[in-house]
Amino acid sequence: MSKLQEWQILNSKMVLDHPWCQVRQDEVKLPSGTIIDDYFVNVRPDIVLVLPITDNREVIFVRQYRHGVGDFFLELPAGRFDPTQESAEDAGLRELQEETGYIAQQLIKIAILYDNPSKDTNQIHLFLAENVVKVGEQNLDITEEIEIILIPLESVLEKITQGEISVAGTIAALFLGLNFITDK
Repeated sequence: MSKLQEWQILNSKMVLDHPWCQVRQDEVKLPSGTIIDDYFVNVRPDIVLVLPITDNREVIFVRQYRHGVGDFFLELPAGRFDPTQESAEDAGLRELQEETGYIAQQLIKIAILYDNPSKDTNQIHLFLAENVVKVGEQNLDITEEIEIILIPLESVLEKITQGEISVAGTIAALFLGLNFITDK
């Protein structure tokens, strides 16, 4: 039986409430009795991330600029969603088609992960989509400019070790997703 205890929230207020960024300030009492009056939490929407593989065993990546670090990254198709408005599966199918123009007949749930549970509230829902098919063009948001890159499945590990693929959620989906691929 664990003796660990949760922190007690004494007071909580939203200090930044913007559609693109929400930050909550909690006053908390630690199990030791210490009170911290300025523990900040990022209230973030859930994320869906899809590992799409073509029937030619190519992984579909998106390459895009990420302003937070000011660089371009190879990532798997992903996006935020509201679980009260749509399921994670529906969001995954939508994001895959919007960002790449590809569709999948079904998604296989890989895992649900937490990105940074010490400061962020969101979950990342990982899915595998096999035998995806291109049916149209991208349908991007105003903030998106995305290049589609297909990489043979057997080359992905090398791209990770060379630092060409370096986003944590994408790497987690790739390594976990290998266990779910039906035609290894």
